[in-house]
Amino acid sequence: MTADTTTLDLGPQTRILTRLAEGVSEARLADPTPCPDLAVRNLLGHLTGLAVAFRDAARKDLGPTTNTSPGATVPDIGPGWREEFTAVLGEVAEAWRDPEAWTGMTRAGGIDLPGAVAGAVVADELVIHGWDLARATGQDYAPDPAALQAAYGLLSAAAEESDRGEGIFGPVVAVPADAPLLERAVGLSGRAPGWTRPALGGGTT
Repeated sequence: MTADTTTLDLGPQTRILTRLAEGVSEARLADPTPCPDLAVRNLLGHLTGLAVAFRDAARKDLGPTTNTSPGATVPDIGPGWREEFTAVLGEVAEAWRDPEAWTGMTRAGGIDLPGAVAGAVVADELVIHGWDLARATGQDYAPDPAALQAAYGLLSAAAEESDRGEGIFGPVVAVPADAPLLERAVGLSGRAPGWTRPALGGGTT
């Protein structure tokens, strides 16, 4: 997998995610998301954990946070998750503002990879999971254009390198070539852009 990303300010995208998290009510934490087997609370836990891992990857602070596969456990959130989410999203954005984060080698999810590729990976995670969170909670979503472009570039490269035409996140979902860039990125990630949350009984979003 390759990426042509040099440097990218993740701040605009992390602020969008923070806004989305603020719009999640406690009553909807158990609701389903486009991610198989992950409820909203698990998706938020995954985003929190990946922010920590990629913060440390940017700093080249390699250890337990960067060595653990994201699929090793089912992520979750605890008391005070909103404050923690906001804090770690701010930290990952700040860490990737350092040009040194984009150079040399680092590690994330137990995989060694170039810093520039790791930067593109975290941009992709923030963009696609932002879409997951927005769809699951019924919120509007417009990702940061620069982060979206980085995510699309990474996903396109991954799809092209697959002998079976499947993206690294699952089989590619066909999307019209003239569809909006976000929908094309979502399809490359293995998700159906038309996914909607099931009808929910009672409560509010």
